[in-house]
Amino acid sequence: MKLVDIFAGCGGMSLGFQNAGFDIVAAYDNWQPAIDIYRKNFSHPIHKRNLAVEDITEELKLLAPDIIIGGPPCQDFSIAGKLNLTGCRANLTRIYSQIIAGVRPQWFVMENVHTIERSPIFAEALKTFTDAGYGITKHVWDASYMGVPQMRRRYFVIGRLGKEDDFMLQLLLDGLSDERMTIREYFGGKFDVDCIYQHPRNYKRRGIFSIDEPCSTIRSVNRPIPANYAIHPADKTSDLSKVRPLTTKERSYMQTFPKSFEFVGNNGAIEQAIGNAVPVKMAEYIANAIMQFENSPQK
Repeated sequence: MKLVDIFAGCGGMSLGFQNAGFDIVAAYDNWQPAIDIYRKNFSHPIHKRNLAVEDITEELKLLAPDIIIGGPPCQDFSIAGKLNLTGCRANLTRIYSQIIAGVRPQWFVMENVHTIERSPIFAEALKTFTDAGYGITKHVWDASYMGVPQMRRRYFVIGRLGKEDDFMLQLLLDGLSDERMTIREYFGGKFDVDCIYQHPRNYKRRGIFSIDEPCSTIRSVNRPIPANYAIHPADKTSDLSKVRPLTTKERSYMQTFPKSFEFVGNNGAIEQAIGNAVPVKMAEYIANAIMQFENSPQK
């Protein structure tokens, strides 16, 4: 199946779908640091386009993809930032839906934060998909049940032409693990501490996690333990001498990028690219389910 990734970032979604056997013919993004990382790791082209002002519909029609995937920038929808349900980044969700309706691939996958459901633009996008003839399977998934050692909840909208709504929901549910993937399990016991520090969004949240659980959501910031850090009741240890933050490379592992994946650029941009990425194994789980559905005799 020929695939195009728009809003590709540094390539988490692309790599997951590539691992599942999809043939990626092109990718698109507008942030140069992510494009540089993507080009370092994939052989197919990635094009720099500002989709807020550039219409690539006709360009994509020439590529004739079977599937278009993408995660329109989610900052306006994210509780980690200032929630703005109709902001300029939110408008990219509308543009994504218009591209899908214009190109009409057999499949599409859109990924975002779970708070996107509150947005009127999201409701408009769903109507655009439905009016274009797509059956929709939409759900919030926890990456830790898909082989990712991270408690990351992401919203996926999967569409296929001519299908009924929720056509893939049971298939996706059936493949989930019964248990969350822990850090210890994912690393095969090869981790030099029993607890890690992840800087919380605010100090009402804990910052210290055991490696016998998934880590919290990998964000775009990576900070050391503050000198005045106050132990939270839910922290897994009160002995800060036994805790350290994750390295940049370890943060990419928590996003299930392989060791061979190369990150280029300045450290701040790399951290942001990692934090913005879709976990590779989460994307791979979705991709494998689509491949299984496509190859089933009942499709």
